[in-house]
Amino acid sequence: MNTIRTMLLTLALALASSVPAFAVDTSKTYSSGLLIGIFLGFCALIVVVQLAPSLMLLFGFIKGLVRRTETKAEVQTAASPRA
Repeated sequence: MNTIRTMLLTLALALASSVPAFAVDTSKTYSSGLLIGIFLGFCALIVVVQLAPSLMLLFGFIKGLVRRTETKAEVQTAASPRA
């Protein structure tokens, strides 16, 4: 009796969890027009254009830090006494 109840409970839980979710209807995914697509593309273009100078500034900053540490290392090696 206990095994039949366990099997029925397992079967009921398996069937209950296999029901598809009806949260979103995916038959119509993109209903916007051409102008909305152009507008979103323009917004993406603005983001990319603003990203380019910031990346150039970041690379310049890193290059300046590397040069500064190389210069300090050269000064320290030149100032150290030679045997």
